[in-house]
Amino acid sequence: MAGPGNYFRSPITVKLAVGVHERASVGPLPLLLSLDSIPHPAVTNIAVALNLGLLFRFVLKIFYGTIVVENADLIPETGRPCIVCANHSNSLTDALLLVTSIPPWKRNMLRLTAKATQFGRPTFTSWLIESAGTVPLQRKKDHPDGTVDNSQVMANLMVALENGDATCLFPEGMSRYHPTIAPLKTGVARLVSDVLSRNRNNPDFEISVLTCSITYMHRQHFRSDVLVTFHSPLTFTPKDNPELLEPVDFTNVRVLTAQIHDKISSGTFDSPSWDLIRTAKLTARMYAPLGTMMTLGDHVRIVRTFLEEFKALQSSPNPEDDGTVNQLQHDLKAYQDQLSKLAIKDDRIRRPLARHTILSRMLVRLTWSLCLFTISLPGLILWLPVFATTFYAVHNFKKTGPIFDTWDEIAQYKLIYGLMSGICVWFTAVAFTWPFALVTTFLVPAFMWMTLRWFEDAVAAFRAFATLLRLLLVGNPTLKKMHESRKDLHARVMNFAVSKLGLPDDPEVYFSHIGGKEKGRIRGNWDSKARYFSIKRRRKRDWNETLRLYDKVDYPDEE
Repeated sequence: MAGPGNYFRSPITVKLAVGVHERASVGPLPLLLSLDSIPHPAVTNIAVALNLGLLFRFVLKIFYGTIVVENADLIPETGRPCIVCANHSNSLTDALLLVTSIPPWKRNMLRLTAKATQFGRPTFTSWLIESAGTVPLQRKKDHPDGTVDNSQVMANLMVALENGDATCLFPEGMSRYHPTIAPLKTGVARLVSDVLSRNRNNPDFEISVLTCSITYMHRQHFRSDVLVTFHSPLTFTPKDNPELLEPVDFTNVRVLTAQIHDKISSGTFDSPSWDLIRTAKLTARMYAPLGTMMTLGDHVRIVRTFLEEFKALQSSPNPEDDGTVNQLQHDLKAYQDQLSKLAIKDDRIRRPLARHTILSRMLVRLTWSLCLFTISLPGLILWLPVFATTFYAVHNFKKTGPIFDTWDEIAQYKLIYGLMSGICVWFTAVAFTWPFALVTTFLVPAFMWMTLRWFEDAVAAFRAFATLLRLLLVGNPTLKKMHESRKDLHARVMNFAVSKLGLPDDPEVYFSHIGGKEKGRIRGNWDSKARYFSIKRRRKRDWNETLRLYDKVDYPDEE
């Protein structure tokens, strides 16, 4: 395993806000790609796409608290044929993120893909998809009679790549709310093979497959955090990759597909169950406790390190292992279950507080939250229609199907309905203040943003008050027993992390020194305090945080 100096090297992070699309399907390409012609991007689609990119960036900036983009310097520049591939767990939102995470000075346009059934509908979503220059993909499942002819779109898509375009494909073939990445379709590898074969007489022709991992802390929750990590592109030429030229051995297509899968899964959570992710997150919190000055990317990599080890032991138990890791995993799960039952976080057990300290902090937190709620009230009147509209839309949508088939679209619904209702509120407010419209046109959105910032801090303060109150209700005997249990667990976690996984033995010191001023990073106590009052975003000490009155730590039941 790579040592800590390599594994947790400071990532290259680009400060960008972020990212649209519907469930794209990239199955066997001859069965899925469809339709008309794909115009070259040197036309009005570029201008439209740029304007939509600004809109997407604005919407995502409101919905997600922090969006961190890593390794944007690895993106091939405009003019170099490129296929962007990413995991697909959040429907339209995944494509939004990709569109706005790619800097315009790197690529002037990313051509999206979406299932053909999303086109030509009288909906706002359909308009967005079509306006962004999205390519419609026909799926065999949508045409039971088998009348799917994708040959023309396949040809046009290859022409677009040959002209230096970048196109986005989701090789899982569908968006789904699931802890694991679905087996990838071979469509991307077959497209690479076809393009190389068409240009076999041009030894200088080159096409890249840029893989990307998207990690949502809580994909559908307001003001949660997102990590977008680009990986080194896979580059192919007719000269260097004759194994992909026609007639191609399908084994080579499968090998390339496996490479793409490994790249994507290397930067995000890929687990056979929600329980393993839940346990890995707790292990990471115990190893690098609340307050550790680390980036979102480092946090995700730590969680993934523990997750991969738990997965390996579960799928193929090591005969040399004496059962200590399995027992540790079992005990961590039991401890997390107890924390969830009491609705408190591990940090409250790690640092027990005296009763008088709890009472004094409760007073401070309640007072501060009431003050912030008070100054937020006028602006919350403007936000109320937005919250009500999105709640009603999502509440009805959840009834349409099971979790695994609907929850991946919740963020999309919140984004779309929030945007439409927000625009209506904006126009209404400007209309009611028409004599001062020139001022209120800019003042209303600014006021709504500041209200959101105050409200975030108010909710966080009240959440801390509620947690402290629960500590009082739990009582000292139970807390003392849990504290002793945690001390034993922490010692075992540190031994496991340092001795077996090769992680730094003092994460709080290690992560406070590596890296620079990356987005999503707190450098020192002064930076931590200053960011609390930042207009741009709330200071995050816990990457698990969302805009809720309780801490979100659990996932859906496995069944």
